[in-house]
Amino acid sequence: MRLSVIVLLLIVTVSGCSRLENVGKAPALSPVEINQEHHAMTTAALPVKPLNQSSSSRASTWSRGRQSLLGDRRAQQSGDILTVVIEINDRAEFSNSSTRSRDGSETMAVPSLLGIPQKINEALPSGATTDPAVEFNSKSSSTGSGSVRRNEKLELRVAATVLGTLPNGVLQIQGSQEVRVNFELRELLVTGFVRPEDISRQNEIAYDKIASARISYGGRGIISDVQQPRIGQQVADVILPF
Repeated sequence: MRLSVIVLLLIVTVSGCSRLENVGKAPALSPVEINQEHHAMTTAALPVKPLNQSSSSRASTWSRGRQSLLGDRRAQQSGDILTVVIEINDRAEFSNSSTRSRDGSETMAVPSLLGIPQKINEALPSGATTDPAVEFNSKSSSTGSGSVRRNEKLELRVAATVLGTLPNGVLQIQGSQEVRVNFELRELLVTGFVRPEDISRQNEIAYDKIASARISYGGRGIISDVQQPRIGQQVADVILPF
């Protein structure tokens, strides 16, 4: 028991020291030079085999290149950037109720059996009798009701980078965004897989067209720190059985 208390105090002390280092300081932004997006942008993509062009197309006034007026500027390869549009407006409501009731009664009596019950009654204490010998009564009832209501709304736009192309042509994307206002840092992270044909002409992709989408929206800072329970309270909530 003493060893457990010492270990708990050490954990609380170490955690507290790490928090004390940030007192009076704004939350630090994550470096962008070591993430996967930066690596995808600085690494050359696989070469794309050029299409066979006739002499007439090469001499045409309009070019099919990505930099031309009619060129396709959608994200296509590693390092390209596209915009992820997140517009979540989900609403769910569930309600159920149940009622159960049961009554039971059992009685067993032996008023006469060759005079044996009468002889037994004479030997029993005053007030005891074998008629009825056994009697059971039971009654149970239960009523339950439950209701769940959820309403979520989130509207965000974030630029994501193509990290690579899978063998089937699907693009793997990842986007991150950090905005610091005073001493509060807002963090947004989006990852998943998209099909090139789902990307719009405006180089945008809706969140509901992202497979294995992982969207994280949160923050850290003074306000977020105050809203969280203290470390001791979190430990107590885990180990206390009541």
